[in-house]
Order: sequence, then C-alpha cells, then structure tokens
Amino acid sequence: MADWIKVLHTEWSSGWGGQEIRIISEMEVMRNLGYEVALACKSDSMILLKAQEKGFKTYVLPFRRKSDLITMWEIAKILRSEKYDIINTHSGIDTWCGGLGSLLSEAKFIRTRHLSTPIHPSRWNFINDLADFIMTTGESVKEAMIRDNRINPAKIMSIPTGIDLCVFNKAKYNKEAMREKYQFPKDKVIIGNLGVLRYFKRQDIFIEIAREIHEKYPNTFFVIAGDGDGREWLRNLVHGGNGKLDASGYIRLLGHVSNPAEFLSVLDIFMLTSDSHEGVPQSLIQALAMEIPSIASDIGSIRDLYNGDNFVLTQKPIKEEFLGALEGLLRGDLKVNVAQEFILQNFSKEVMGEKIMGVYEKVLKR
Repeated sequence: MADWIKVLHTEWSSGWGGQEIRIISEMEVMRNLGYEVALACKSDSMILLKAQEKGFKTYVLPFRRKSDLITMWEIAKILRSEKYDIINTHSGIDTWCGGLGSLLSEAKFIRTRHLSTPIHPSRWNFINDLADFIMTTGESVKEAMIRDNRINPAKIMSIPTGIDLCVFNKAKYNKEAMREKYQFPKDKVIIGNLGVLRYFKRQDIFIEIAREIHEKYPNTFFVIAGDGDGREWLRNLVHGGNGKLDASGYIRLLGHVSNPAEFLSVLDIFMLTSDSHEGVPQSLIQALAMEIPSIASDIGSIRDLYNGDNFVLTQKPIKEEFLGALEGLLRGDLKVNVAQEFILQNFSKEVMGEKIMGVYEKVLKR
C-alpha cells in the first residue's frame, strides 16, 4: 500500500543535533517500509549533506522567515508538481512556510514537534490548528500542546525516536578494544556525556561535577562526545578558565563521534545534564539500549524512558542532584536495573515506523 505514498519533509535548521538525526532516521525507516520520501531544507544545512549521502531527493529553499512568501510558493509548486501526499514539517520557520504552502496543494500537513520548549498560546499562533496531525517526540510535549495550545487530542500523538537495536547492543563491542581505540585509560571508571554542544545540554555542569568527583574518586575519567557552538566555551572550562586548574588530564572533549554506539560501549556510567528543551533524548535511549547505568533529570519527556529503576532520575536538573546521583552509583548505594527489553518494546525503529505508518494512514484515510 505504501509504495505510492509520497512524503516531503522540511527542516529550517542549519545544525546537526538530535532533531536532525531523528529526521534522517525517520526518513530511512519509512523508505524501507515502501514510502517515497524527500527533504526540503536550506543550502547551508548539515541535514542537506546527510540526506544526499543517504540518497534522498532534496530541494533547496530559502526559509528566510516564517512569512517567506517565496518559500511558501515554491513548496506549493513542489507539492503540486511532484504530487506529494504529505508534507511533514519540523522547525518553527519551515512549519509556517510548509503549512501555509500546503494550503495551495492537496497534500496533508503533518507537524512534528521535537522540543519541550513551550509554544506561545496566542490565537495568532494558529499554524498548529491548520495541521492535519501533530506528532511529538514525547508525552509531556503532547500534553502541553493539548493543555496550552488547544490541540484536539484526537489529532496529536507522541512518537519517540526509535533506535537500531542491532547497532546499539553492547554484545557487539569489545569494551577493552574500544577503550584502546579511543585512547581512554583501561583502569579508570569512565563517565560520559554525548550530545550537541549547546548551552541547554549543560555540559558545563558535567565539567563542574567532574572536577568535584575527581577529588574524591581519582580513579574516574570524564568524556564529552559531540560538537557544536559551545565547543570553545567548554574547552576553556576544561583547560582552566575562571581561574581553575587545568583538568584536561581527566576530562576530555572528544569532538564529533561518527559511531555513537562504539563510544558508548566504553562507558561505565552515562550522565545527561540537560536542564531544558529535551523531548526524549536519543543519547539516553542509546545508553539504556547499551545497558549503561545512567543519570538524567525529570525534564521534558525523559520520564517516558523511566520504568522505575532502569536509570537514576533526579527531580531537578541541578548540579547538587546530579552530583549526589553519581556519587551514589560510584559508592554502590544506588542500584539500577538496566535491561534492553524496555527499550526494545517501546523505542526501536520498528515501533517508531509502525506508529508513523498509522498516522499516515489516518490522515490519508486509507
């Protein structure tokens, strides 16, 4: 049935983080299920290169602002001429351009909301009302839109990002060999963080905790994997900014990693220190799939990943609570029961694909 359904995704962002990774991953899953999938984005975006590498059809559009009439008109032309059945938008600007552009075509309009940042409840912010369906990446995001933005519960659904459990499987990796590859010490407890280097990810808190913990537990070694706008700021914190001693001997900024599963396989503990904006973070899903004892806070839709004892869920995203949780794991006072089964049942690519397929069928009434 799916082989004649065509879906155009849009993305305004130029960066490369969890949202953009989710889009490409979703496009791959749906292509494998028989859908014809393409992407419209800006010329300077990382996602353009990633989509082209994966062999997807791409369209380059300006996406200058949410009232960009040229982009709206171009989207409408693409939808009509290429006979797309669905347009699926992802960020604010492309949601306005894509949603309004779809009115000049027969395509159905699906909006995906990735972040937990509140959406202004003004009636002038009507683009969500125009959507035929809204997908969110977490339950709390869905509930907030129903409560604060008057979204009909019948046309919104949380579909968390699914991961490939054949890749994120600790049995596939030799921990000692991977530590040697990444040149990490073999005799240390390695505590890691994985994500784009942006302020809301609060890797600065991770660095502060690393300094305090290393004084008490000198057998610890801390690693941050990822790249982004905060690179120089964080490097300065590690190398003695603000009058502190150089901590590069036990805190390493690894930069971008092309194989997150390999990186995660070396860790003894994973700690996500984000304090806002998160939906269901992919890095935490991946760490749990790799059965790594993990720490995160009850923000966004992180609770969707919590089954009661599979990781340490702090009440507040503050240094003191993260620090206490990490000390508890290091001392052995806190216990977690990490098993891949919960992730397999709820956060696999297969589960994500089935749910999205159900949404497509609903909006197209097939």
